[in-house]
Amino acid sequence: MSISRIPIVFEIEGIGESRGELIRYLAPRTVSAIVKRLPLEGRCALLKDEVYFKIPLRMGEEKATRNVEEGVIAYWPMGSALCIFLGKTRPYSPVNRIGKITENLELFKKIKLGTRIKVDKVS
Repeated sequence: MSISRIPIVFEIEGIGESRGELIRYLAPRTVSAIVKRLPLEGRCALLKDEVYFKIPLRMGEEKATRNVEEGVIAYWPMGSALCIFLGKTRPYSPVNRIGKITENLELFKKIKLGTRIKVDKVS
């Protein structure tokens, strides 16, 4: 397994599993801090083409952007949240891109407000 790309799995309650990867070079400090805290769980919130959930991490911007594409996984410093983008959209405020969804992005489109989600490293 590469240390620069960390495979992860999202378990979405009542919907299924999606896979992705955290990519260290996109935001090294942010990715390292998130990996140390895995597994992470929360309840989903929705905003335009974005699913997000709060995580116990307070970090500032790192290579932050307001331009994201479909499938991007990002950390949102202003909201202390992990975000998955379902389309090309402009986030509410800058985000730290940290990875991408590699399988079953469409499952995130079925998420409703309050749906439980868990993310962990692939074992």
